[in-house]
Amino acid sequence: MFVIVMGVAGSGKSTVGAALAARLGWEFRDADGFHPPANIAKMKAGTPLTDEDRWPWLKAIRSHMDAENAAGRSGVIACSALRESYRDILGRGLPWVHFAHLTGSKDLIASRMQARAGHFMPVALLDSQFATLETPVDAIRLDIAKPPEALVEEVVRRLG
Repeated sequence: MFVIVMGVAGSGKSTVGAALAARLGWEFRDADGFHPPANIAKMKAGTPLTDEDRWPWLKAIRSHMDAENAAGRSGVIACSALRESYRDILGRGLPWVHFAHLTGSKDLIASRMQARAGHFMPVALLDSQFATLETPVDAIRLDIAKPPEALVEEVVRRLG
């Protein structure tokens, strides 16, 4: 099984994803690690990615998930997965792929982004993240106003 912890930049995907993976004893991977250097450079420069930039990135994540699943391993991926078409590439609808959507106000997320250090994604791209987001109807919806531990327990409970 794979759980993709999704949402806009700064919503806490890495924090919640890592905690969920630790709770379940599964591998955690941040989707940022699958980006080619050109994508990272664009985001650092404040330039939103295009779909053409994202397709190889999403396919690399899916290849990783397919290989791990074929080997009988489960995992958690922190990935924005903002559009339905992106979630389709990642395996939406497969019985072994689940999405947990972190939701929160733009103000809360912007304040968290401003407080974090060393991340390549600037707060200036938050508007483009919200503009791109297509709210999933088939994901576990999680309110980031709650502490990460509570969100992890909600995902575990909902997955059974």
